Amino acid sequence: MARTPQRRLGYRWHLRRLMAEQEMFATTMLVPLLAERGVQLSEAQVYRLVTGTPERLSLRTLTALCDILSCTPNDLIEPVAETAAAKATGTGGKPARVSAKVTARTPRRAEVSHAK
Repeated sequence: MARTPQRRLGYRWHLRRLMAEQEMFATTMLVPLLAERGVQLSEAQVYRLVTGTPERLSLRTLTALCDILSCTPNDLIEPVAETAAAKATGTGGKPARVSAKVTARTPRRAEVSHAK
């Protein structure tokens, strides 16, 4: 029996684009601006927040980002419908997220040659 694709809700994170529109090109520029609003994050945490897509984000941090960038949460987070043909599971039996970029890359075994 063929499995019908499941529809899941994903999202796109637009922090980097919104920062660029404000001519903020260094992630470290956010650290003191967040601190002024009571959000203490390290430079590494801010870097990951800007360059990646967060799985969890406190409302305090979201509010501070919106204030800094003069935007709304809808500007930062764009809902996107995803389809999954097969149910992949990770730890705990929860569905695992596999992006198209990841599945397009296939790891290859390294070959070591011993030249004499």
